[in-house]
Amino acid sequence: QVQLVESGGGSVQAGGSLRLSCAASGNTNSRISMGWFRQAPGKEREGVATIGGFGSTAYADSVKGRFTISRDSVKNTLYLQMNGLKPEDTAMYYCAADWWWYGLGSGYQYWGQGTQVTVSS
Repeated sequence: QVQLVESGGGSVQAGGSLRLSCAASGNTNSRISMGWFRQAPGKEREGVATIGGFGSTAYADSVKGRFTISRDSVKNTLYLQMNGLKPEDTAMYYCAADWWWYGLGSGYQYWGQGTQVTVSS
């Protein structure tokens, strides 16, 4: 089992920045694939950015150039640096992990509880 705990969400104005963190614990190591997903009210969950166990990354077109995914393998922590935030980025953001990299697909086995990001205009 792998446990994931997100943090770093909050409320910001458009154009602002936030950094989300996801601490992984349990049966995990640096080769586990991880990613960020989001779900806005009334919308389906979508992949935002993911990173494979060997460093491959995938980003949703809507966040390319604004968001950056990274990981600290020593701390078993995943990050999402979000710059140039827009009101349409408002959503609950979830961390996910799996031993297989699904890119932006939602087949990941392990999920966190989520952290809310709200961007006001």
